[in-house]
Amino acid sequence: MRFPMKGVCAKWVELEITDGKISKLEVIGGCDGNRQGVAKLALGQEAMTVAHTLEGIHCGFKNTSCPDQIAHAIYQYLQQG
Repeated sequence: MRFPMKGVCAKWVELEITDGKISKLEVIGGCDGNRQGVAKLALGQEAMTVAHTLEGIHCGFKNTSCPDQIAHAIYQYLQQG
């Protein structure tokens, strides 16, 4: 599923969760190294654990960040499925 990211440089996140674990996480746009790093760290991990870990992270003066937006996407995915 594709989720738009709001208030950050990245455009959207492609996300799949299988048996409660992140099976796909790809961030489109934004800082290349950070988006790849977060995706690799999340892959195979419990989705709720990843969401709780990333939720609330801020980027500079913004009250959100790419990790925070990923957390919101995970919550949305779980609510829809």
